[in-house]
Amino acid sequence: MVVEQKDFIVAIELGSSKVTGIAGQKKPDGSISVLAMAKEDSSSFIRKGVVYNIDKTALCLQRIVSRLEAQLKTHIVQVFVGVGGQSLRSVLNSVSRDLPADSIITQEMVVELMDANLALDYPDQKILDVAEQEYRVDSQLQKDPVGIRASRLEGNFLNILVRKAFFQNLNHCFETANIKVPEMYLSPLALANVVLTEAEKRSGCALVDIGADTTTVSVFWKNVLRHLAVIPLGSNNVTKDIASMQMEEGDAEQMKLKYASAYTDNNDIDPTLKFSIDHERQVESRRFIEIVEGRMQEIIENVGAQIPSEYSDKLLGGIILTGGGANMKNIDKAFSMFTRIEKVRVAKFVTTSINTSIETLKARNGMYNTLLGLLAKGDINCAGFAINLNGNSLFGDDQHMDGPLPLERKARQQSETEAGTIRTAQEEAAAEEEARRKREEEERLERERREQEEEEERRRKKENSRWSRFKRTISQIGKDIVSDE
Repeated sequence: MVVEQKDFIVAIELGSSKVTGIAGQKKPDGSISVLAMAKEDSSSFIRKGVVYNIDKTALCLQRIVSRLEAQLKTHIVQVFVGVGGQSLRSVLNSVSRDLPADSIITQEMVVELMDANLALDYPDQKILDVAEQEYRVDSQLQKDPVGIRASRLEGNFLNILVRKAFFQNLNHCFETANIKVPEMYLSPLALANVVLTEAEKRSGCALVDIGADTTTVSVFWKNVLRHLAVIPLGSNNVTKDIASMQMEEGDAEQMKLKYASAYTDNNDIDPTLKFSIDHERQVESRRFIEIVEGRMQEIIENVGAQIPSEYSDKLLGGIILTGGGANMKNIDKAFSMFTRIEKVRVAKFVTTSINTSIETLKARNGMYNTLLGLLAKGDINCAGFAINLNGNSLFGDDQHMDGPLPLERKARQQSETEAGTIRTAQEEAAAEEEARRKREEEERLERERREQEEEEERRRKKENSRWSRFKRTISQIGKDIVSDE
């Protein structure tokens, strides 16, 4: 029986508290219909957004895919993945070239600068992505220098780095789980695409994603990413601080959700009020408030320290808060007070139109904004064929199904990838192989050219040698005639 192949995108986010998978269809009007969603606790094998136990993570990924398949009643042949976590950071770098007088800058010159930047070797670090800043053409800054006459060209780049070991672990998880990944995306940029407005990115803003174990800060100005940092503090730190008041972390989490406020005016604190832990135990409200505010102040001050000084007075779009940790009461007031940036907005949901019947998404609490950003970024069909009546899964005996597989993207060099897009390990290997073949072909052509030139040179020498002998012969005959006379 021939079964029609469906069309949907699947994305997976690996967070410190949970791994979440989502499947959805993109509509012609730009909206997305979410078809399925699955999540599992990840606290035992992912810490601060980084995979530490490969086997447990791989099993979790298999369960996520199987649960999505059960909801979709369709095989999933590949998934898109977000890359984030504690080891992400940005580093500025400049590459310059002196040009011959009155040169006109070409695209090849720009690509040469980009390739020179990508060739940088950071110990134990890998360049995941590069955000082009501006190009200095002689003494002028330009966004696009191609076609301008100049004698010097300088490219300024923001390199996004990750620990090589952490990135290898992430790739190894999907290889172990036998799940194909056509493309990876930089999670903070995928989030920015669906949370920030064009006006905010253009006028300057700081996007702050408060997760369970980490807080990610992305600074934008003139539509360009200017700084990226991951702070190893999140909402779980508040929970642990509350738990220090002699209670279990589960009770502390519930108290945080019920009572915590990032800022409380002193005049509003009732010194006699107590918060209930359970039916038998209580804690003093003032002590509880001090603990919560102390930790939140630390997180906010660390965020403020990550905003580069040259942009601190240029962020007309203000601070945009998102993530599960941004649900805390009065968090916008706390950020405004401790960063001295008055304009603060809490992004509870994405700007993309989302159609779904899933209650956790309909809650619009900011916890799944990054996941929705990854789903919106994906652009290759992830669906196989409908699951048969026996309910075989992606990891069963029917992996090798007849019929066409979803479209695959050809291997690209890193300078060819779109901003925020990360090449997978397989794509890197394919691109390196392609580059090797290209180098070998260029070397072959160069050898043939040299051999041809050498052959031409030998021929000229040979001809010159014959002509020289002929001239010497004629000269000698002339001398002989004169001598005879």
